[in-house]
Amino acid sequence: MTMTEQEFAVAAERSRALAPRDEADLAEILRAQRGPFEVLGGGSKRSIGRPQRGAPLELAALTGVVDYEPAELVLTARAATPLGEIERLLAERRQRLAFEPPRYAALLGSAAEPTIGGVCASNVSGSRRLAAGAARDHLLGLRAVNGRGERFAAGGRVVKNVTGYDLPKLLAGSWGTLAVLSEVTLRVVPAAETECTLVVAVRSLEEGMTVLAAALGSACEVSAAAYLPERGALLRVEGFAASVRARAERLRALLPAADVELLADEASQQLWRAVAAAEPLAEWPIVWRISVPSADAARIVAALEPERFLLDWGGGLIWAAYRTAAVETVRSAAVPGHATLIKAPPEVRATAAVFPPQPAALRAVAERVKAAFDPDGKLNPGRMD
Repeated sequence: MTMTEQEFAVAAERSRALAPRDEADLAEILRAQRGPFEVLGGGSKRSIGRPQRGAPLELAALTGVVDYEPAELVLTARAATPLGEIERLLAERRQRLAFEPPRYAALLGSAAEPTIGGVCASNVSGSRRLAAGAARDHLLGLRAVNGRGERFAAGGRVVKNVTGYDLPKLLAGSWGTLAVLSEVTLRVVPAAETECTLVVAVRSLEEGMTVLAAALGSACEVSAAAYLPERGALLRVEGFAASVRARAERLRALLPAADVELLADEASQQLWRAVAAAEPLAEWPIVWRISVPSADAARIVAALEPERFLLDWGGGLIWAAYRTAAVETVRSAAVPGHATLIKAPPEVRATAAVFPPQPAALRAVAERVKAAFDPDGKLNPGRMD
């Protein structure tokens, strides 16, 4: 039986792959081998960023929860621990990750399971970022190995940590280009008893933004606010059942003329999982993720001229879909703000600037940081260009 080209490529890649057994083994590989390496946890976000040509550095063995103290709201896990495993463990104790990490399986067409290290390295956050902050805000500490093969730890197991440099915040969002995470410590929070989403029918994006602004400016403690053109303005409240009912009623009173649908618990959760992961855009070949001031969202959407879009974070996050890359259109329209090309074919990602271009001064600082952590450019070289 002969191999297809795709099967041959997969077999060739596996023959080059390196699979450290533990953190010490990872350090030895990075110290002894020249690289470059493509750092892989679960591989669920492998198609984000410039295509990589390094030997796969597969971290699958670095898995397992090291410590979990529900009473202290702190969890420590090795970097390749599947996100689902952590979420199930937390759910058993009625707890959760506050920043609601999204799964991009449908959008990116990947069946790979996200890992907790990948979530932290990419700093991805779901719709609750509006109220709870980003992943980096809940990353208390970490263990990692830099490009020299040096092992180091940063942060700790307490919420307040002011000793030394804040390396957890530096490494969160670095996409494995500075160091390879081997272990992370995260703050967790109690899960809500119940939740309710108001789906408000509106006639335009401008009207939808007015609804979102009114809700977020109220005392109703909205935990997520989004806009789907096909459904309208979406508003979520969470907490104890009596409080959720009362706040939902107050929100409804803010919109006396609106047609409002109520979704509770599982129906609400399903909707927000889809919004956070931009699932309505999954069929489109090009998808941009654009962070903007929410007050400018409607104007920027008009300038973007997307073929399809949705808004999250109260209008502060625009997901825009196209049939072509539209690089110049997106870069010129997303001002103020910054745009990341989340989904595109490899040939587009190889030539277009995937991450936001940095001003010269900031790029100089980034280059010095990269030189300090990975002077030989072994780790995911060029991925963030």
